[in-house]
Amino acid sequence: MLHFEHVSKRYPGGHEALSDVTFSLAAGEMAFLTGHSGAGKSTLLKLIGLLERPSRGQVFVNGRNLGRLSRRSIPYHRREVGIIFQDYRLLTDRTVFDNVALPLVVAGVAHREVGRRVHAALDKVGLLSKETAYPLTLSGGEQQRVGIARAVVSRPPVVLADEPTGNLDPELSVEIMSLFARLNQVGVTLLIASHDLGLISRLNCRRLTLYRGHLIDDSAGGSA
Repeated sequence: MLHFEHVSKRYPGGHEALSDVTFSLAAGEMAFLTGHSGAGKSTLLKLIGLLERPSRGQVFVNGRNLGRLSRRSIPYHRREVGIIFQDYRLLTDRTVFDNVALPLVVAGVAHREVGRRVHAALDKVGLLSKETAYPLTLSGGEQQRVGIARAVVSRPPVVLADEPTGNLDPELSVEIMSLFARLNQVGVTLLIASHDLGLISRLNCRRLTLYRGHLIDDSAGGSA
């Protein structure tokens, strides 16, 4: 599903955020991407979402070589990759329903189908009763769940999460991680960037560890 082949990313000024990274993630697998702040976690996720392009090497998603995609093909690729952000990135002047519906509206999905899918996504994250609420009236945990619903409403085969529990207290963090585990159980491929090793250790998942842009460890899940 995801494959990095000797991937490096160097930014203007000489900073190398990733250096010769190679790994593969199978379809339906859930893994954590760990490392210190500035290790390259966010950059790696951006390469998968085509928010950035590598300086060297190749990135494949679902068998597709991203380096060969035209600019016109990028929006279609992004429909297959759901992205969850630490800071939620919700539209505060839109309701919960409208925030979750946005990817479907942009993709031109029929109005009736939009409603059906949004309700299913909100039900999955336990927020169906909040569809008419506005983001600023929600707790941090609820806003993050809206972000998750928005990321999965298009039924993408791959979901990326960049420090999704970074702004949440420990109890809410466990709740969000449990939600990811349930998504994985229905076949979604998940790659979650996090530096919360205590929380990660509670889940029986693979761990990819970056250090100064280098992939220094690739460990299978152990006992929780």
